[in-house]
Amino acid sequence: MEEALRATVRRFVDQELQPHINDWEEAGVFPRALYRQAGDLGLLALGFPEAEGGIPASYRNLQALNEELCRTGCGGLLASLFSHRIGAPPIVHGGSAELRARVLPEIFAGDKISALAVTEPGGGSDVANLATTAVRDGDHYIVNGSKTFITSGMRADWLTVAVRTGGAGAGGVSALLVPGDAPGLARSPLKKMGWWCSDTAELHFAQCRVPAANLLGAENAGFALLMRNFNDERLMLAMHACYLAQACLDEAGEWARQRKTFGKALVQHQAVRHKLVEMATRVEATRAFIDSVVARMDAGEAPVAQVCMLKNFAAQTMQVCADHAVQILGGMGFMRGTVAERVYRDVKVYMIGGGAEEILNDLAARQLGWS
Repeated sequence: MEEALRATVRRFVDQELQPHINDWEEAGVFPRALYRQAGDLGLLALGFPEAEGGIPASYRNLQALNEELCRTGCGGLLASLFSHRIGAPPIVHGGSAELRARVLPEIFAGDKISALAVTEPGGGSDVANLATTAVRDGDHYIVNGSKTFITSGMRADWLTVAVRTGGAGAGGVSALLVPGDAPGLARSPLKKMGWWCSDTAELHFAQCRVPAANLLGAENAGFALLMRNFNDERLMLAMHACYLAQACLDEAGEWARQRKTFGKALVQHQAVRHKLVEMATRVEATRAFIDSVVARMDAGEAPVAQVCMLKNFAAQTMQVCADHAVQILGGMGFMRGTVAERVYRDVKVYMIGGGAEEILNDLAARQLGWS
């Protein structure tokens, strides 16, 4: 399956993505029709249960998918096109049979867009203390509050929203599936340092009415449902960071072979060669770490500490490789349209998204018995 998948994704990248990446980045958006194209190829369904319209896949298969997609050098495209990878799992694990049957097939087909809304203006990684409320009113919940930094937030048809239905702390958190056209929901676009073609929004809920049947899991039991999502999200972010670093290495290596200074190719200068070797070393080490974690997760383990460490390590690899690539390309690395420039401005979101470095280090320490 892996080689067939790689070939399919490679064609998709070469024919449908690479020719348009720069234009989409400059426009700050990619066509909605791209979801349907990815859905027709089965890419959106990959890794989800067959009973829900998905295509069962191993983490190794998802690794191949992400490696090929990252040849675009565009993390923002991946973030929005696959935002359902964090929006849909709580529906799979917590939605009623009727809700799953109604919602998931359209998401996997690319006809509807799914997003996750957890982060709030008043707090990022501190999910247990979120402030957005949902109060039961007959057959509906009334939602009030705000969410921010929501990937695919502007055009999502289904928003998996973390809300407070009970008391303080994790024990009062629920997950609610909010339709994109729910009365009382408003959205504001956000402009970012990187991930330009990924639509990112702030959401505002003002007496927003949501059917009670859209509750995911039990009331006040949403925290665990949302937390089980984060291990996969962090692994995918680590894969992106590593393979985007590889894209920087590929571009820098090719440039160094072709560009001549002082009568010889850049690659013939020791300082440049050493930068390339450092980049290659970091990428290889990160790849090995990914392979180790993927093997454990395919074996049924949930290595939380290792995923946290991997995500941080991969983001650092991406940071070093993006910096070195820009330096090797020189003035061209500062120009829009190069992979190095695009990845360079995307780096910080990989060090923050899915849990900031500091939060993940602390979580890993707790998992390892050091706190």
